[in-house]
Amino acid sequence: MHTTLEIVTHPLLQPIRHGFFTRRGGASSGLFSGLNCGFGSSDQAEIVAINRSRVATAMGVGPTQLATVHQVHSAEIAVLRKDDQAADVADLRADGLVTDRPGIALAVLTADCQPILLADPQAGVIGAVHAGWRGALSGVIEAAVGAMNDLGATHIRAVIGPTISQRAYEVGEEFMDEFLAEDPDLQRFFSGGPNGKPMFDLPGFGLMRLRDAGVEAEWTGHCTYSDPERFYSYRRTTHQKQADYGRLISAIAL
Repeated sequence: MHTTLEIVTHPLLQPIRHGFFTRRGGASSGLFSGLNCGFGSSDQAEIVAINRSRVATAMGVGPTQLATVHQVHSAEIAVLRKDDQAADVADLRADGLVTDRPGIALAVLTADCQPILLADPQAGVIGAVHAGWRGALSGVIEAAVGAMNDLGATHIRAVIGPTISQRAYEVGEEFMDEFLAEDPDLQRFFSGGPNGKPMFDLPGFGLMRLRDAGVEAEWTGHCTYSDPERFYSYRRTTHQKQADYGRLISAIAL
């Protein structure tokens, strides 16, 4: 059992404190073995709280200053301004957070969806986004960039963390049709799979949306589905007919 946290970082976000945490170094056991940070899972709440406090410590903030929202696959963004008092937005239904306030860490939870961390170090504005296919298609990335611009960001950089890769993401024809109805050019994010079904490139789609919004962006290249030792995966859990799955956390702080 690993006791040390494993944190994936990326040079594009330096010198801003950030990390895509793997499942290593947590207190959870069984199905959730490792750093499960999801109160929405059936893991013991007090264990999840211990895991989250380890993340807060690693990010250099107190446990109550690790801000997360109630994620609903929407395009809603929670904005925490400098003069707002509380960082408690846990009940807000949203899929991203942005702030210009030092001393709090913004975090999102994922288990195949894209965690996206964004920063304009010069302007002192950061963001964290949970972008599954639905949120990405409905504009959560653009909404986060717009909210950061409103806080004064002008040169935003973003990194997509561990997410499901195209080789592991088989979808149905109707899934693909929903994208093509939006724009036939989105066909390029789908390829034929081994079972004759389309395979969707979620991080490729996310990178395009970020770059089209004027953001310099990269993906860390980690696939959640293919690396059970390091990452939780909703789809892998489903394929293995397990009862539940852990949630990975990704965080950024000024």
